[in-house]
Amino acid sequence: MTNVLFVTADQWRADALGLVARAGSGVGPKTPHIDRLAGEAVRFARHFGGAVPCSPARACLYTGLYQMTNRVVRNGTPLDRRHQTLAEAVRALGFDPTLFGYTDTGTDPRTTSPGDPWLTTFEGILPGMSVRVAVPEYPAAWLSWLASRGHAIGSRWQEIYLPKSGAPALWGTGPKFSADETQAAFLVGEFERWVSEQRGPWFAHLSFLAPHPPFVTPEPFATLHHPDEVSAPNRVGSAADEAAKHPYLKLAIETQGKARKVYGPPGPETDGSEAEARQVKATYFGMVAEIDHQISRLRAILEAAGQWDDTLIVLTSDHAEQMGDHHLWGKLGFYDESYRIPLIIRPPGLAPARQGAVVEAFTEAVDVMPTILDLLGAPVPGHLDGHSLRPFLDGDSVPAGWRAAAHFEFDFRELRSGVPQRVLGLGLDACSLVAHRTERFKYVHFAGLPPLLFDLANDPGEQVNVADDPDYRLARIECAEALLAWRARHLDRRLTGLDLGEGGVFDARIRP
Repeated sequence: MTNVLFVTADQWRADALGLVARAGSGVGPKTPHIDRLAGEAVRFARHFGGAVPCSPARACLYTGLYQMTNRVVRNGTPLDRRHQTLAEAVRALGFDPTLFGYTDTGTDPRTTSPGDPWLTTFEGILPGMSVRVAVPEYPAAWLSWLASRGHAIGSRWQEIYLPKSGAPALWGTGPKFSADETQAAFLVGEFERWVSEQRGPWFAHLSFLAPHPPFVTPEPFATLHHPDEVSAPNRVGSAADEAAKHPYLKLAIETQGKARKVYGPPGPETDGSEAEARQVKATYFGMVAEIDHQISRLRAILEAAGQWDDTLIVLTSDHAEQMGDHHLWGKLGFYDESYRIPLIIRPPGLAPARQGAVVEAFTEAVDVMPTILDLLGAPVPGHLDGHSLRPFLDGDSVPAGWRAAAHFEFDFRELRSGVPQRVLGLGLDACSLVAHRTERFKYVHFAGLPPLLFDLANDPGEQVNVADDPDYRLARIECAEALLAWRARHLDRRLTGLDLGEGGVFDARIRP
């Protein structure tokens, strides 16, 4: 059987890739090793995560189901145990899927006792996954490794991110640890030891934190990109102008404005100026460059073991990052900046004619699970929302009936504070939106607020809401109808394709 190396880099934007930036007009991170991999693989240029933030995004990735079916709506929502995961599916094929990092999967409380410690965190382990080394929000394994290398780790462990001088952290200032001591470097070292122990086909999931905040990286990556060379944030006017576009945006901007900081710890505060946004982007690009370096290490490890050519490589992210675009930070809302992510797939024996191919058709995070199963020779469960991308790996034609739009969802309820519900006057289940994103339009439907519509042909930066423009009335109706049809086609289909009768269970999704 084929080995599988499944790599995610958290919060990685699709445009934060060297070859993508060079193909456009902007300056991107220096990623020669990922660019090389893409030249031997197929890159999916219009790939979108299914939801934000981390747990909802990963639920789509790991189950092949849209949020409306898996129902992981926020960090802390349990993953319903009835959903088969990618790890369970490949385990049934004889693999022992092994984790290096984290999966942010909340434990279903119906499957355990009330006192189970897993019920105190959303950072549980994906069902079916073995763990070689876990590195959650409190990265104990990494910290103890740093301590063994001579670093002093105090009760305020986040201070490891501060400069060696002990001065206050500044954007672009390297931390106390070195380039060979990052979390990603630690995980790659653990993977190298683990893979040397394997005596049969293996499945490894490396889940890197970077380029997720804190926006800190060691030299030479900290100053690899200068703030003056990166593009200005995609924004028009002030934060107040952005907030005036829609009640949700007003809430999002006012909420983060009160915090006055891009994530820590120990991240510095920011007033959202263009200069600071450029510095954040320069540091972020350095973090992507560090991940690129770790990809080169993974390649060297597998080549030295004689396993590179026999390994299926899947490189992607869970979601992206606003990076000050539209005066927003983090992952939230409905803009492309939070959802458009990289996807690179290199199966063993990829035909030379497909090496370096770029797919422009819309693909989604829910496609990853069925693709991996298909490439491993396993049947793809008929109820999954995603589709195997194997046809794009085998040839350059778009399969008949392929999606003409990407969809992504966001649930902005807050269970403990109740702020969105109170400020917007909405019930829990009305604090949600879904985006229908075609080549020409993006339509954003809210469960309890007015919709938004952007004409991407004339407004690629999504700056002008035309939902109430009479000239776009027909486009708005067509998008809403298409979104309704999409939802009707993808409601939970686990049992709806089955029929009980003479001869037993008949599955209409399986044809001779």
